[in-house]
Amino acid sequence: MTRRSLPTILAAALCLTTAAAAANDAGADDETLKFPNLAATPPMGWNSWNTFACEINEQLIRDTADVMVASGMRDAGYVYVNLDDCWHGSRDDNGFIQPDPKRFPSGIRALADYVHARGLKLGIYSDAGTKTCGGRPGSQGHEYQDALQYARWSVDYLKYDWCNTGDRTPAEAYRTMARALIAAGRPILFSICEWGDNKPWLWGAPIGHQWRTTGDIMNCWDCAVSHGNWDSNGVLRILDKQAGLRQYAGPGHWNDPDMMEVGNLPAASEDRAHFALWAMLAAPLIAGNDLRKMSPATRAILTNREVIAVDQDPLGLSGFPYKKEPGFDIWVKPLAHDAWAVALLNRDATPRKVRVDWSHEEVEDALNHRRAELAKHVYKLRDLLAHRDAGTTAQPLQVAVPGHDVAMYRLERTK
Repeated sequence: MTRRSLPTILAAALCLTTAAAAANDAGADDETLKFPNLAATPPMGWNSWNTFACEINEQLIRDTADVMVASGMRDAGYVYVNLDDCWHGSRDDNGFIQPDPKRFPSGIRALADYVHARGLKLGIYSDAGTKTCGGRPGSQGHEYQDALQYARWSVDYLKYDWCNTGDRTPAEAYRTMARALIAAGRPILFSICEWGDNKPWLWGAPIGHQWRTTGDIMNCWDCAVSHGNWDSNGVLRILDKQAGLRQYAGPGHWNDPDMMEVGNLPAASEDRAHFALWAMLAAPLIAGNDLRKMSPATRAILTNREVIAVDQDPLGLSGFPYKKEPGFDIWVKPLAHDAWAVALLNRDATPRKVRVDWSHEEVEDALNHRRAELAKHVYKLRDLLAHRDAGTTAQPLQVAVPGHDVAMYRLERTK
């Protein structure tokens, strides 16, 4: 976007704010207010919050961008380098938000240029309230100014939170910012983050490219920590909260079960299962670990292209638990070209021996009218974690799944 003079920007902000108020009064719940072609598959990238919270600065972001290239993450599909809360300084005399001068002395535009030069995109964070969750200036009353500022800075992604919002309604607040982003003119992916409290899957698709379905994730397998009026949840609890939501997601509008804790969990097996399940959900794959210090095992998990291909499958269908029993799930996900992904999830800490007799399994996605006719057709099995062929469905599968781990396969019909 070309740089504009300050009087031009101020005049535009005032005019657009007046127009937005009139449009909001008109309602138009079915109005499409987002840039097309930004999220045909679930977005992939990195976000600062899970590891660093408010302790961020421009050197950290530059170093992270460098590691995303050097580690192979960029080439595996990770594109966005996202600042979360606490990058903000104060507003200037004209009301335009500025970055914290100590943490980001070169400014956000210079940071965006650095990230873009490495074939990546820069994301930023704000809030629909008067203050962010970390107490920095929010965007309420400044939506059009902030959107113009992000466009001037060449930002590519906006995560928009829901703290300190008073009596605002989410649909109104997020629609206002969506209109502001459109008016600013730069294609910016819009991530709705009101934690699923107001069922954004029912109203978010015309507004945002993804929406959070739960409160914050935390780096544990199956736990919850109370923060008074809300909880943080571990991987399995976040997973289970996705039940019933797959019908609302698809290309351009994704359910977001929150950023990943891969590399932050106590065991590599949990990291592996977490990553596989987010791929089965067709969830955004937004890493949340310290990429500068990740182990070879963590890097291998995050850059597993066979698992990433399940997440990024062009059909854009979310997986679901086909079978559940105490301590164990079988998840399935329809893929393009009549293929399927299957994940065997061991929820318990003790290893589990599993036998799957494919000829007796009736795998069907009734919602999307897809069926794996395993009794009629033979499918090739590909072990996505071991990166090797694993026979066909003509023979039963027998596998030992370690505790808090997963086995994952791709099934493709033979000709």
